[in-house]
Order: sequence, then C-alpha cells, then structure tokens
Amino acid sequence: MSQPISQYAHPEVLVSTAWLAEHLNEPNTRIVESNEDVLLYDTGHIPGAVHIDWREDLQDQLVRDYISPEAFAALCGRNGIGPETTVIFYGDKSNWWACYALWAFRLFGHKNVKIVDGGRDKWVKEGRPLTKEKQKPASVTYPVPAKRYDDEIRAFYDDTLAHSKAKLPLIDVRSPGEFRGEVTHMPEYPQEGVLRGGHIPGAKSVPWKTAVNDDATFKSPADLHKIYAENCNLGKSDDIIAYCRIGERSSHTWFVLNYLLGYEKVRNYDGSWTEWGNKVRAPIERS
Repeated sequence: MSQPISQYAHPEVLVSTAWLAEHLNEPNTRIVESNEDVLLYDTGHIPGAVHIDWREDLQDQLVRDYISPEAFAALCGRNGIGPETTVIFYGDKSNWWACYALWAFRLFGHKNVKIVDGGRDKWVKEGRPLTKEKQKPASVTYPVPAKRYDDEIRAFYDDTLAHSKAKLPLIDVRSPGEFRGEVTHMPEYPQEGVLRGGHIPGAKSVPWKTAVNDDATFKSPADLHKIYAENCNLGKSDDIIAYCRIGERSSHTWFVLNYLLGYEKVRNYDGSWTEWGNKVRAPIERS
C-alpha cells in the first residue's frame, strides 16, 4: 500500500502513478523508462517516455565503468534532456533499474530527478495507458558536466576494503543465500562467473526487497526507519556503503537511504560482488 509521499525526508523526488497520469505533458520534464528487460519498452510504455538502456547507454562499452561526461551530455541531448529538465524515472523490478539510472544521472550532477513510486508494474496493474509509439524529442544542448561525482556517491574496491577494515557500516542488499555464500547469483538468475561466494567482512544483510511493499511501492518512513535505523543501528550522519552484485539493487537501497530517510552520506559500491568475489586475496566472510 502506497504511503503519503509528503512523509519522506525528500518528498520532492517521488511521484505517484496518479500524479504522473495527470502530468504526462508537464513542461521541461522528460519521462524515462529503464528496465532490466531492455526489450520491455517496445512492448508498451508510458506515453511520452523515452528509453534509456542501462547497458548500452550508461556503461562504457570497453572498460568496466560508466560513460564519460561527454557521452552523458550527448545521451541527454538526444533525448531532449537539458540541464534543468526534470527527469522522471520508472521501470520494472520495483524500480531497480530506474533507481540505477537515477543514481547514474546524479553521478554526473543532474539535480532534478524523480522516481515513480511503484514503477512500471503498478502503472500497468492499474490499467493506465501504454503506447508503442517511440518518443522522438527534439535534440537539445546539454553542457558537458565538469566532473563525475565518484567521490561523493560512489565507492570503489579500495574504499570498500578500507571501510570494512574500519568497521564502518556496510549494507549487503543481496538475497540471504548470496550473503551466506550458498549461491553466487540471485535465485532464478544465471551464474555470472563469480568465483567465490560470501560477503564483505562486517557487512549486514538487508535485502533490498525489505524496503518495498507487494505493489512495488516504497514502505512507510516508519517501516524504513525500523529496518535501517533500529535493526541496523544506522545513524543519519554515518558513512554508509551499500553493495549487491553489479550495483543495481544497491542503487535502490541508496535511493531509500539517501532520499526517503535522509541519510547524509551514502555511497553505492557498483563493482559489488562481481568485482569482490573475483578479486585475488579479497577478504570474504561466510555465515
């Protein structure tokens, strides 16, 4: 059951499906669909939405990294997104990849971002309109970002290793089986070549899905506070790193901690277990 959006720490980053249905033609706004299933957009999408492919559009195609500031500016420009455009993200899987795309936009400093609470699943279940017509927005000029905010909202292996050694908060958002080292991939997903199972020493297991309701909307602030503040003993000023398998599920938790609960310093370790579980001599715990 969806909660009143005004109750969250930063209600300005969340919109309901009902609100979006009434604001499909809002000026200076671009709706973006980003899914795990990259073919889903073509089967029907929210009218006016453009598609951003997390593999092809956001990731460098040679080095395991995100695109350059120049490539980000080009991506935005050809999708009709200017530096002041409000970008409203939604997608499948309870907004895993929508949160991932939003996090990537914040990585380049784009400020006006929002998530549709409940994502694609809720929109479809409510019988709201879909179209197969692809949006072709007029190109705009997007200035090349002066920097990528790697230090502020992103963690790398060395950062995470130091975090673990210092016994600072680490949140493992994968499934319990992945955390315990029983499996090296999500249930019902293929093995992706990780050589070792387990978790980063000192990490706490808080599966991303504990933050959402059955209808894919986010849980109430009170429920989220219980999960992260009471059960994990996280303080608002703590330096927190979240991780998963490749950074998609932890982007969801990053969004919850940063925007819905207002934690001050949260970083996403996007290398996550596909890096850590293959790294020579990386310390691993199993439980």
